[in-house]
Amino acid sequence: MSWKLSAIASKAQVEAALERREMTIGWDENIVLTGFEVDPDEPDVWRLDAYLEGRPTAIERNAVRALFAGKVPRIVAEELPETDWVVESQKGIEPIRAGRFHVHTPDHAPANDNGAISFCIPAAQAFGTGQHETTSGCLAMLDAMKCLGVTPRHIADIGTGTGLLAFAAMRLWPHAVTTASDIDPVCLPTVLDNAEMNAIPLGTEPGELAMIIADGMEDDFLAERAPFDLLIANILAGPLIALAPEFAASTAPRGNILLAGLLTTQERGVRKAYMKAGFRLQAKIVNGDWSILWLRHRFFG
Repeated sequence: MSWKLSAIASKAQVEAALERREMTIGWDENIVLTGFEVDPDEPDVWRLDAYLEGRPTAIERNAVRALFAGKVPRIVAEELPETDWVVESQKGIEPIRAGRFHVHTPDHAPANDNGAISFCIPAAQAFGTGQHETTSGCLAMLDAMKCLGVTPRHIADIGTGTGLLAFAAMRLWPHAVTTASDIDPVCLPTVLDNAEMNAIPLGTEPGELAMIIADGMEDDFLAERAPFDLLIANILAGPLIALAPEFAASTAPRGNILLAGLLTTQERGVRKAYMKAGFRLQAKIVNGDWSILWLRHRFFG
């Protein structure tokens, strides 16, 4: 029989817990999470559900507890009837629209308008399903970059998660050479499965996606494919700052960097690091508490 661990908390706590799970390297993929509003009349009261394949162990309980910073809410275990809880967890996850992109789970249909670019991304996966403000903000920024005439030939998505941002870039610039990488090995089968689901061709030629597991830019394959005209990194502020010199060294002259995963309160530090590395701000989007930055080499003509 399947089981569920549930916790009632504020919307901010549950959203932070879901985000923390996305950033947790080595998360047990058998623990499927979902968070949602409990009562429309009380929009700040949310519930986090963690679906398990069997009776919850102490390790699984502690993994869920660790998602909450500060005071941990009461966590209740419940035995469930046999069903596919991965599918169940995706019900209620509404599609999102960012620019021309429409991102939905398998429980929903693609967009029905001709101008939309639809992607199907299962919700119970690695970071980057489109639901988070940083991912949707990146999609909107990529669309804006296309509209403003950016034409990259070599693209890299560092910290790709589900592969969504790399897929989006490939739809906008179908003849580019595109590389996706992530430090977490679980992302490799995730990206490959999602690529197949969304008819994304795999390989190393123009119009194909090459997916690798790599720690930052320290990888021979990335070095061989650099410099990149467009480098995308939706990770965290700390790693973004630390990687600024490596990203700059891997970006082509007059190239573009799209950065996300930083809070608005962290924007100043990130921008300072990239200004020092030779970039200036071209545009930004503020999505909730998050900043999405488009930077270009300050010497572009």
